[in-house]
Amino acid sequence: MPPHRSKSEKNDGMAKHLRRDPYEVLGVLRNSTDQEIKSAYRKMALKYHPDKNGNDPVAADMFKEVTFSYNILSDPDKRRQYDTAGFEAVEADNQELELDLSSLGAVNTIFAALFSKLGVPIKTTVSATVLEEALNGAVNIRPLQLGQPISRKVEKQCAHFYSVTITEEARDGFVCRVQSSDKSKFKLLYFELEENGGLSLALQEDSAKTGKVTSAGMYFLGFPVYCLDQTTNSVAAAKDPDAAFFKKLDGFQPCEITELKPGKHVFAVYGDNFFKSVSYTIEAICAAPFIEEKENLRAVEAEILSKRAELSKFETEYREVLAQFTEMTGRYTKEMQEIDELLKQRNEIHASYTTIPLIKRSSSRKKSKAASKEAKEDGEARDRKPSTRDRTKKKWYNIPLKVDKRKPC
Repeated sequence: MPPHRSKSEKNDGMAKHLRRDPYEVLGVLRNSTDQEIKSAYRKMALKYHPDKNGNDPVAADMFKEVTFSYNILSDPDKRRQYDTAGFEAVEADNQELELDLSSLGAVNTIFAALFSKLGVPIKTTVSATVLEEALNGAVNIRPLQLGQPISRKVEKQCAHFYSVTITEEARDGFVCRVQSSDKSKFKLLYFELEENGGLSLALQEDSAKTGKVTSAGMYFLGFPVYCLDQTTNSVAAAKDPDAAFFKKLDGFQPCEITELKPGKHVFAVYGDNFFKSVSYTIEAICAAPFIEEKENLRAVEAEILSKRAELSKFETEYREVLAQFTEMTGRYTKEMQEIDELLKQRNEIHASYTTIPLIKRSSSRKKSKAASKEAKEDGEARDRKPSTRDRTKKKWYNIPLKVDKRKPC
């Protein structure tokens, strides 16, 4: 007889059966690059975002489906697992959702901030309102000169836009960096110009703590420069400390754009704090004078890639040794308990070598104690002097007999 399935289990099974191919949902090919997948996701997420569609249930379901599909294809491991064995190889419960903080209520924002303080990784996305205004060309863009930093303050879930003109000299290498001295969270964004004059989000770099500041940067140096997404598999890593080490470089992926053509380019700083504004400094730098730094960066990232390949082999060896160690520690505990138990039994056998039973010995001790107590009480009674009352008190057998000694008996 087949096992009975609850209604919720049936619904879950039906939902899994009706899932569409993530590539089909995002409208991309199976050989699409990470950047193409990101661009497709952002356009569709903006189209079906709840802020734009009110209480439309169809749009809400589409937004969830788009987000679910992107969570699979944006993760190299999950994408490889899906390509190999489909949805069954992907753990849907461990999907990391990106939150739009601007759409959360006050209570949910407080809870999200609390979890973040406790170390729970929370991925956030750029507000749909900001992306829509940029796509419609309804944003104020301020010029940013090469080598002239600008310090400002941006409100939470808002963005400041900057235009940088790339010259022929800066074509050989260009860097845009942002840092916050108060360790605020922000995002550095790069937008591509659309034919209608609007702006579409192409690159995004989240801020990270570097010493006493938080910073983010984009490096266009003419060769693949890598970005480190520290939130990749962060939930799974939090559950398994060992996984946190072996998956540390999983988010080390090359940036899709390696160089910028001469002309106008638009960057933005997005405030990603939960409650307060972000104080920041942004600067655009021509990388031509930094020849040595450029070569050092290329060499270091090559070593990191080599280490990432070595980690896979090392993890296999580590897991095998760890399993042996766990087995040995378990045996150690078991042997220790057995030895202690045998020694205890030995002591009990030693104690049994006596002619006096345990119960009689205990009763004789009680009798000796009682006898000593009675002797003590008798001694105290003898030592005590009789009082006047005791001397005058007559007993019942004290009969007065008067005998005349002068008369013979």
